[in-house]
Amino acid sequence: MARAMAGKRTTPRDIDEYVSGFAPEVRLILERIRSTIRSAAPGAQETISYQIPAFRQNGILVYFAAFKKHIGFYPPVRGDAALEKAVARYAGEKGNLRFPLDEPIPYALIARIVKLKARQDRKETT
Repeated sequence: MARAMAGKRTTPRDIDEYVSGFAPEVRLILERIRSTIRSAAPGAQETISYQIPAFRQNGILVYFAAFKKHIGFYPPVRGDAALEKAVARYAGEKGNLRFPLDEPIPYALIARIVKLKARQDRKETT
């Protein structure tokens, strides 16, 4: 989610800068998501892509972004039927996930998604 400064869109330099633009309660959620991703994919590197936080291994594993009423989590989950079923209630129209800010954030589910994406990423490069 790009910041508007003096009418211009700016891209944050890093995840710290991205997170700093939100209210304290949202910053806590974003930092916990960041920590959850780091734990689930310790070899992944932080980056900003499409003006939002992302983690990459060989390719991008996941993106996440804060919105007014939800946290967006991308890309859609594919390749694990049980996990697809577990995330179904959060899936938006394109399969990208939306975690409502007025509900508990499913951090354990985020960890499962990241672990799947990391496994899939490793397979694609071998």
